[in-house]
Amino acid sequence: VQLQASGGGLVQAGGPLRLSCAASGRTFSSYAMGWFRQAPGKEREFVAAITWSGRSTYYADSVKGRFTISRDNAKNTVYLQMNSLKPDDTAVYYCAATSTVTYYSGSYYNTGHYDYWGQGTQVTVSS
Repeated sequence: VQLQASGGGLVQAGGPLRLSCAASGRTFSSYAMGWFRQAPGKEREFVAAITWSGRSTYYADSVKGRFTISRDNAKNTVYLQMNSLKPDDTAVYYCAATSTVTYYSGSYYNTGHYDYWGQGTQVTVSS
């Protein structure tokens, strides 16, 4: 599957932004999806994930209550709605997909769990 992230940009602190990740292929609905981010000089870190059905979602503590992950399987797209943005949210955001079934929710937090990655979209939050 190929992933194309979009929607990044420059936003003032406190503002919203919505990222989209469009996937190619007819099996999108069988993939769990995740969003990660990487700031300059830092490791890539987990942001949010959603199971293939959309019934379960997971968030990093740093974004819980501000970000919402969702998906539209009919459109082969996963979204990340980001509200109340902070300068610390500045990073390149990547979407990722995994076909590996897991009953351990902790797996979604690890980059190694994902098979496919998008190219990333820059989010810059000004203070």
